[in-house]
Amino acid sequence: MNAEAQGGRSAQLKHTGLRPGWTTGACATAATTAAYTALLTGDFPDPVSITLPKGQTPAFALAVEELTTEGASAGVVKDAGDDPDVTHGALVRSTVRKLPPGSGVVFRAGPGVGTVTLPGLPLEVGEPAVNPVPRRLMREHVERVAAEYGAAGDVEITVSVDHGEEIARSTWNRRLGILGGLSILGTTGVVVPYSCSAWIDSIRRGVDVARAAGLTHVAGCTGSTSERTVRAEYDLPDIALLDMGDFAGAVLKYVRRHPVDRLTICGGFAKLSKLAAGHLDLHSARSQVDKAFLADLARLGGADEDLAARITTANTGLEALRLCEAAGVPLGDLVAARAREEALAVLRGAPVAVDVLCIDRAGVVVGRG
Repeated sequence: MNAEAQGGRSAQLKHTGLRPGWTTGACATAATTAAYTALLTGDFPDPVSITLPKGQTPAFALAVEELTTEGASAGVVKDAGDDPDVTHGALVRSTVRKLPPGSGVVFRAGPGVGTVTLPGLPLEVGEPAVNPVPRRLMREHVERVAAEYGAAGDVEITVSVDHGEEIARSTWNRRLGILGGLSILGTTGVVVPYSCSAWIDSIRRGVDVARAAGLTHVAGCTGSTSERTVRAEYDLPDIALLDMGDFAGAVLKYVRRHPVDRLTICGGFAKLSKLAAGHLDLHSARSQVDKAFLADLARLGGADEDLAARITTANTGLEALRLCEAAGVPLGDLVAARAREEALAVLRGAPVAVDVLCIDRAGVVVGRG
């Protein structure tokens, strides 16, 4: 078997031996597709198939379905695979009703889905906590169903999760100002199963395969968005992309013992601010964004005390970044540079050149180090 077939992010995920699952966003999309189809035809497709951002076409069995004169509702039970996700087994529902022509697609938060009450998230205050990618997926599937049956596609989608408000107590939602329930999440539609030992082993395997193939440049990526950014920046082959996840320390320590000429670390600004602060495990359960640390970095970049105070009280790391961008303070570059310093400290003089890319949620580079 050649190295290309064994390496890269896909092979790394497979090597964990863990079964992937589906995000709440994928489940909501499936439920929405089934409900809208029933609203137009009178019949619920069961199972209902959807197309995810990377082209997978999973089929979901319906757990509930209801058709009334006002709208149609369908529900899907979330399967998180082997990931210890708090929403595993939750019933995600979507209720679809027609709106007047020209209304477009409107999202509502039903029972168990939160509402955004603080700035700094990728949604406006007052919006239901249905993240941008799930919204895009639901809009795309509404358009497809509408085109198939000659409808306009102007609908209201109300997403709800049974017992979602109770489940949300085990998440960071309240701290982020998401009140009333869960967020509907997912950038790929797939839940990547989490296991420390399996994940770290897969990172090591990825480095080994890249080195065996003669590659001199690899990239540790925190997720699919950072992977796309690295691919666009450096045109690296799949085999060079390491799914680092939250395990920055695992990548650095293994590359220290098994060097490559160049290592790029790419991830979200908030996550890499943790590395900049000296954390090697970037998981939210084990490290948090330090706003006081960000304020101190911003001062080094020219921030006055008023801006530093606003950074300290910002709702999210991304909000702190936007405050600095508006003031002309290069916080993204400062975080990337400090993260690079921390990475080099872990490498302890190993012959590895390091660069760091901080990105926003859209994959736009907001800091280089």
